[in-house]
Amino acid sequence: MKNQLVLALLLCACVSAQAQFYKSILPSPGFTNALQKIVLDFRLDYKNIQGELLLQQGESESYSSLVKLPGAQDCVIYRFHSDDDSTSGWQAVMYRGDDYDEAVKAYKNLFRMVRKSPMTWIDRSAVHFIGEMEEPTENLRFAVSILSLDVNDKRYDRFVAEIELSGAMGDWSVKLNLHNKRRDTDG
Repeated sequence: MKNQLVLALLLCACVSAQAQFYKSILPSPGFTNALQKIVLDFRLDYKNIQGELLLQQGESESYSSLVKLPGAQDCVIYRFHSDDDSTSGWQAVMYRGDDYDEAVKAYKNLFRMVRKSPMTWIDRSAVHFIGEMEEPTENLRFAVSILSLDVNDKRYDRFVAEIELSGAMGDWSVKLNLHNKRRDTDG
């Protein structure tokens, strides 16, 4: 009887530890669901998730996003209306503060969450972001990791997730940008 009790307690501890392990490495369902909604709405130029106009200036406008990533301080849709650029992009500010070490933690965590988020595509296939992380160094003042979407859809050929750490002493930010990456040959 004593052996069975010890075995049952050991089994409960293992199951709990395994659940905690997966919980610590996988993004929350709230994060994954929000990311999926944003990514899927890119093909509609973010129109379904566009909120109120925040700022209109020259050849660009910014709107609040109706879909927000958990933990984000700001989520904004940018629209550009020039001869050179008529694109739109979605941006979340995930960290803003004066602590470089905290900014690096937020940068690495955001990269991990975006890369590990399993999304269901329009045809019900599983898709995710792929790419490598650029390691930040404090003396460079910025790091940008670019992830591409692993999907066979022409509309998303140049679509990327850019995770950006930028700043200087006392003013650091971590942002996620979702947009079409311009070709190097584009003006």
